[in-house]
Amino acid sequence: MTVQFIKKKGKPEWAILPYHLYRRLVQDAEMLEDIRAYDEAKAALAAGTEELVPAEVVFALLDGANPIKTWREYRGLTQQQLAEAAGISKPYLSQIEAGKRTGSAAVLRALADALAVDVDELLA
Repeated sequence: MTVQFIKKKGKPEWAILPYHLYRRLVQDAEMLEDIRAYDEAKAALAAGTEELVPAEVVFALLDGANPIKTWREYRGLTQQQLAEAAGISKPYLSQIEAGKRTGSAAVLRALADALAVDVDELLA
């Protein structure tokens, strides 16, 4: 490897290297970053702090489906079960899912907790 060092006060200050070597170092650094991110994601999945979400759920949300209804169905809950878990009435939940009413911050927090998602996931 051809590297030129520029010294300042007798200590290496700069390293000048051929561009192809620089590009390889950048690629290697990016690969290491990807490996670290992969390892962190695997650890989070194993610890239960993250979950894999099926493509059907993601596509439904991207297509504009009601997020509360989408998450409720994915979690396998009925409207009655979710309403009870969130401490609201089934008709109120039905109206929220239909877009006829918006839930208060407290209701959205309760729904998010019952669905085990962040409140942000329930906001269209």
